[in-house]
Amino acid sequence: MLLQMIKFPRRFCSVIGRYNSIAVRSFATTTGSINFSLNEVQREFRELARNFSREVIAPNAAHHDKTGEYPTEIIKKAWELGLVNTHIPQEYGGVGLGVLDASLVTEELAWGCTGIQTAIEANGLAEAPLIVAGNKEQNKKYLGRMTEEPLMAAYCVTEPGAGSDVAGLSTRAEKKGDKWVINGQKMWITNGGKANWYFVLARTDPNARPGSAFTGFIVDADTPGITIGRKEINMGQRASDTRGISFENVVVPEENLLGVVGKGFKIAMSAFDITRPLIAAAAVGLARRALEEATKYSLERRTMGKPIFEHQSIAFILADMAIGIESARNTVWKAGWMHDQGEKNSFYASIAKALASDVAVNSANMAVQVFGGNGFNTEYPVEKLYRDSKIFQIYEGTSQIQRLIISRYLADNISDI
Repeated sequence: MLLQMIKFPRRFCSVIGRYNSIAVRSFATTTGSINFSLNEVQREFRELARNFSREVIAPNAAHHDKTGEYPTEIIKKAWELGLVNTHIPQEYGGVGLGVLDASLVTEELAWGCTGIQTAIEANGLAEAPLIVAGNKEQNKKYLGRMTEEPLMAAYCVTEPGAGSDVAGLSTRAEKKGDKWVINGQKMWITNGGKANWYFVLARTDPNARPGSAFTGFIVDADTPGITIGRKEINMGQRASDTRGISFENVVVPEENLLGVVGKGFKIAMSAFDITRPLIAAAAVGLARRALEEATKYSLERRTMGKPIFEHQSIAFILADMAIGIESARNTVWKAGWMHDQGEKNSFYASIAKALASDVAVNSANMAVQVFGGNGFNTEYPVEKLYRDSKIFQIYEGTSQIQRLIISRYLADNISDI
């Protein structure tokens, strides 16, 4: 099945240029009173992503779900439109979107297929540590190349025996002369088999506490000693390329050390302040799709002489879905806005991810319920939404980890509650 690319109206393709011409500031910035309205450029960016999602991603989502085929051509077209690598600063060739701005794009792409959206957004996760801690030479070399051609990157932190327990990572890096040698294994790495380079978190001090035991490295994917595992066949989001990556005596030059030795844990966690609101935005996109499909079906399907929408039991399900979606989106926007203002947003990013993940799973579940027997069948879209939704409660920190972060914040900031 070959992707039939559409030709977008010229006005949509000009959005990127317009953004670059007027954006030396974040469009999330506001002054005075609270304002939930979007400006013209934000609306056009969202419209660009929405059209691409509806006319390119959604029609091809089922094919990539069934085959597990990586959506190379879709990603290439998204890259050409500026919908990939949205965080990269303008000085390195990117559009430099703030987190709030990027969340508008992410929600729309996720509406079409969260598997394809995850493949796209995994670049943002890999790039975030460089945006947080990379020097100009590193960012020019690695972020710059991402804007020159449609390359992919990957964030290598999770290991077979250490997922949410990042402090338990065993991959190690030892200094030998003017180079570092990495040994270990990473698991569940999104874009693992497609990446041009990796952000790798490795233990550099076996005796130190987590805050000073780890260091981040930028590792070219073609470095000798790297072995890429088989593509994992997951329950959902099957278009995403997820693999194990092994490092055996992988030599990394000193100039690819990211930040300061021993500060890798902080860098890796700081990246989540950027990416967790966007994971939440993707969850909102999936939940919105579930609501739209369920509502449309409820207006068409008739029982007892009337559309099932007119049965209160169905109407209330849809209403609860809408409540959850609106609430989750508001937490996404707040977490994104805070980061764009330079404020610490970890607490709010965790709230957004925890809430939106639960909303996505519940919305997909209820959509299947509205569809009844049809919802359990692969010929209808909500079955896929249900499978795709579950990972939101797991990756980039489980829902339980988010609640741990939230509760610890409450203990330390009780006067601010």
